Amino acid sequence: MEFSPENKIVKLCADGMAAEGQGREEDALNLFTQAWNESTDDFEKFTSAHFVARHQQTVADKLKWDELALSHAEKINNDSVKGSLPSLLLNIGKCHEDLNDFEKARTYYMKAQHYTQFLPDDKYGHMIKSGIIAGIERLN
Repeated sequence: MEFSPENKIVKLCADGMAAEGQGREEDALNLFTQAWNESTDDFEKFTSAHFVARHQQTVADKLKWDELALSHAEKINNDSVKGSLPSLLLNIGKCHEDLNDFEKARTYYMKAQHYTQFLPDDKYGHMIKSGIIAGIERLN
Protein backbone atom coordinates (compact mmCIF):
# COMPACT_ATOMS: atom_id res chain seq x y z
CA MET A 1 0.00 0.00 0.00
CA GLU A 2 1.35 3.36 -0.98
CA PHE A 3 -0.10 6.83 -0.90
CA SER A 4 -0.62 6.73 -4.67
CA PRO A 5 -2.38 9.61 -6.41
CA GLU A 6 -4.00 6.91 -8.59
CA ASN A 7 -5.96 5.67 -5.55
CA LYS A 8 -9.43 7.26 -5.53
CA ILE A 9 -9.45 7.67 -1.73
CA VAL A 10 -5.97 9.21 -1.67
CA LYS A 11 -7.10 11.61 -4.40
CA LEU A 12 -10.19 12.62 -2.41
CA CYS A 13 -7.97 13.25 0.63
CA ALA A 14 -5.50 15.24 -1.48
CA ASP A 15 -8.42 17.33 -2.78
CA GLY A 16 -9.54 17.79 0.84
CA MET A 17 -6.07 19.00 1.81
CA ALA A 18 -6.15 21.45 -1.10
CA ALA A 19 -9.53 22.72 0.12
CA GLU A 20 -8.05 23.13 3.61
CA GLY A 21 -5.20 25.14 2.13
CA GLN A 22 -7.73 27.44 0.51
CA GLY A 23 -9.64 27.89 3.77
CA ARG A 24 -12.61 25.86 2.56
CA GLU A 25 -12.98 23.81 5.73
CA GLU A 26 -16.53 22.56 5.08
CA ASP A 27 -15.58 21.39 1.58
CA ALA A 28 -12.53 19.67 3.03
CA LEU A 29 -14.58 17.82 5.62
CA ASN A 30 -17.08 16.78 2.95
CA LEU A 31 -14.27 15.36 0.80
CA PHE A 32 -12.70 13.52 3.74
CA THR A 33 -16.11 12.14 4.76
CA GLN A 34 -16.75 11.02 1.19
CA ALA A 35 -13.36 9.31 1.24
CA TRP A 36 -14.31 7.53 4.47
CA ASN A 37 -17.69 6.46 3.09
CA GLU A 38 -16.11 5.07 -0.09
CA SER A 39 -13.13 3.36 1.58
CA THR A 40 -12.93 -0.35 0.92
CA ASP A 41 -9.85 -1.53 2.82
CA ASP A 42 -7.82 -0.80 5.95
CA PHE A 43 -5.37 1.47 4.13
CA GLU A 44 -8.14 3.67 2.74
CA LYS A 45 -10.05 3.67 6.03
CA PHE A 46 -6.90 4.59 7.99
CA THR A 47 -6.09 7.41 5.58
CA SER A 48 -9.56 8.93 5.43
CA ALA A 49 -10.30 8.61 9.17
CA HIS A 50 -7.03 10.39 9.95
CA PHE A 51 -8.21 13.37 7.89
CA VAL A 52 -11.81 13.31 9.18
CA ALA A 53 -10.37 13.54 12.72
CA ARG A 54 -8.78 16.90 11.93
CA HIS A 55 -12.18 18.49 11.44
CA GLN A 56 -13.96 17.36 14.58
CA GLN A 57 -15.37 20.01 16.89
CA THR A 58 -14.65 18.27 20.19
CA VAL A 59 -11.60 16.54 21.59
CA ALA A 60 -13.68 13.44 22.28
CA ASP A 61 -14.83 13.25 18.65
CA LYS A 62 -11.31 13.87 17.37
CA LEU A 63 -10.04 11.09 19.63
CA LYS A 64 -12.74 8.73 18.35
CA TRP A 65 -11.72 9.28 14.72
CA ASP A 66 -7.97 9.12 15.49
CA GLU A 67 -8.47 5.84 17.35
CA LEU A 68 -10.50 4.53 14.43
CA ALA A 69 -7.68 5.48 12.06
CA LEU A 70 -5.20 3.73 14.35
CA SER A 71 -7.29 0.56 14.51
CA HIS A 72 -7.06 0.31 10.72
CA ALA A 73 -3.40 1.36 10.52
CA GLU A 74 -2.40 -1.38 12.95
CA LYS A 75 -3.69 -3.98 10.46
CA ILE A 76 -1.28 -2.76 7.78
CA ASN A 77 2.38 -3.79 7.64
CA ASN A 78 3.89 -1.12 5.43
CA ASP A 79 6.68 1.39 6.01
CA SER A 80 4.76 4.29 4.43
CA VAL A 81 1.95 3.71 6.93
CA LYS A 82 4.49 3.33 9.76
CA GLY A 83 5.78 6.77 8.74
CA SER A 84 2.32 8.18 9.48
CA LEU A 85 2.03 6.56 12.90
CA PRO A 86 4.13 9.09 14.85
CA SER A 87 1.77 11.91 13.85
CA LEU A 88 -1.34 9.84 14.52
CA LEU A 89 -0.07 8.62 17.90
CA LEU A 90 0.99 12.17 18.80
CA ASN A 91 -2.56 13.35 18.03
CA ILE A 92 -4.06 10.60 20.18
CA GLY A 93 -1.66 11.41 23.01
CA LYS A 94 -2.59 15.10 22.82
CA CYS A 95 -6.30 14.24 22.93
CA HIS A 96 -5.77 12.18 26.07
CA GLU A 97 -3.69 14.99 27.56
CA ASP A 98 -6.46 17.50 26.79
CA LEU A 99 -8.93 15.13 28.45
CA ASN A 100 -6.65 14.99 31.55
CA ASP A 101 -5.87 11.31 31.09
CA PHE A 102 -2.14 11.82 31.52
CA GLU A 103 -1.21 8.15 31.82
CA LYS A 104 -2.79 7.31 28.46
CA ALA A 105 -1.27 10.46 26.97
CA ARG A 106 2.20 9.38 28.11
CA THR A 107 1.64 5.89 26.69
CA TYR A 108 0.73 7.28 23.27
CA TYR A 109 3.58 9.80 23.24
CA MET A 110 5.99 6.94 23.98
CA LYS A 111 4.47 4.81 21.21
CA ALA A 112 4.82 7.77 18.86
CA GLN A 113 8.47 8.11 19.81
CA HIS A 114 9.02 4.43 19.00
CA TYR A 115 7.88 4.99 15.40
CA THR A 116 9.95 8.13 14.75
CA GLN A 117 12.52 5.92 13.00
CA PHE A 118 10.05 5.81 10.08
CA LEU A 119 9.75 9.60 9.78
CA PRO A 120 11.51 11.41 6.96
CA ASP A 121 14.55 13.48 7.89
CA ASP A 122 12.97 16.77 6.85
CA LYS A 123 10.97 19.68 8.33
CA TYR A 124 7.86 17.55 8.71
CA GLY A 125 9.72 14.76 10.48
CA HIS A 126 11.47 17.24 12.79
CA MET A 127 8.16 18.97 13.58
CA ILE A 128 6.52 15.67 14.59
CA LYS A 129 9.56 14.65 16.67
CA SER A 130 9.50 18.03 18.42
CA GLY A 131 5.80 17.65 19.17
CA ILE A 132 6.37 14.21 20.69
CA ILE A 133 9.23 15.45 22.84
CA ALA A 134 7.17 18.46 23.97
CA GLY A 135 4.29 16.17 24.93
CA ILE A 136 6.54 13.91 26.97
CA GLU A 137 8.16 16.92 28.68
CA ARG A 138 4.78 18.44 29.55
CA LEU A 139 3.88 15.24 31.41
CA ASN A 140 7.16 14.93 33.31
